[in-house]
Amino acid sequence: MEISTAKNTQINLKPEKGLSPWAIARKKFVANKLAMTSLIFLIFVSIISFLAPYITTIDITKINIGSMSLPPSSEHWLGTDKSGRDVFTRLLYGGRISLLVGLSCTFFVIMFGTVVGSIAGYFGGIVDSMLMRFTDFVLNFPFLVFVIVLGTIFYGKLNGLVVLIMVISLLSWGGVARIVRSKILAEKENEYILAAISIGCSPFKVITKHLLPNVLSTIIVQATILFAGMIVSESALSYLGFGVPAEIPSWGNMLSFANEPDVLQGKPWIWIPPALAITLTILSINFIGEGLKDALNPRSRR
Repeated sequence: MEISTAKNTQINLKPEKGLSPWAIARKKFVANKLAMTSLIFLIFVSIISFLAPYITTIDITKINIGSMSLPPSSEHWLGTDKSGRDVFTRLLYGGRISLLVGLSCTFFVIMFGTVVGSIAGYFGGIVDSMLMRFTDFVLNFPFLVFVIVLGTIFYGKLNGLVVLIMVISLLSWGGVARIVRSKILAEKENEYILAAISIGCSPFKVITKHLLPNVLSTIIVQATILFAGMIVSESALSYLGFGVPAEIPSWGNMLSFANEPDVLQGKPWIWIPPALAITLTILSINFIGEGLKDALNPRSRR
């Protein structure tokens, strides 16, 4: 009976032979039903948001006094807001802005944090000390206050959306830099890195060709966590009136416009759709992140 079990175990492990670590990670991620469901949901939300002009032809900026605060109907699937604007249409267009801000901020934060963390971890010494003190300096800024101040200074001089992305990105890369630095410090002590340095590889080549590919899994997982955080930041700032300009629809702006007692108590169709969209999107991104973390962890087994 034990021999039979051992044979079965060998047979089950055979398909893993010859597969690259990325192929194994892909198989493990696909096997995670919750992560795959979340990925499909996120892709669906992204597609319908960015195809909003082809899904609905209703003007998102047109104020219709005769259609103010109408409940859901065949004409307005999710009703209208207190300005007579279609909630479903604004939900789609708002998704475009919220996802765009979240994705853009995540890209810039990961890029800048990875560059700073890689340089600090590889060179060490005074370079590491200077970069980490600068990182501490950035991390010590009160995020909300600084976003409001910078947004006020640059608002009108630049596009309001660009200002928001720029400010959030400049204040959020410190955590990524610290994580990448710690991984680089551990990875650069391996023999293959020392061998690459001994044969004359430039620091740029060692970092980009040898170190970063081996910490890429950590960066990917961190990016998914940041993506969710950036959407929350945009929504919170817009809700407070310091995020996306009021004339541009976003999920946070929709919640901000619904921030009145009569709307919250008697007109739930105005605030429930954006609140639900934010909640489900954040949950799906977090589940994807957990799935990636499990799939990219060589010690995990299913």
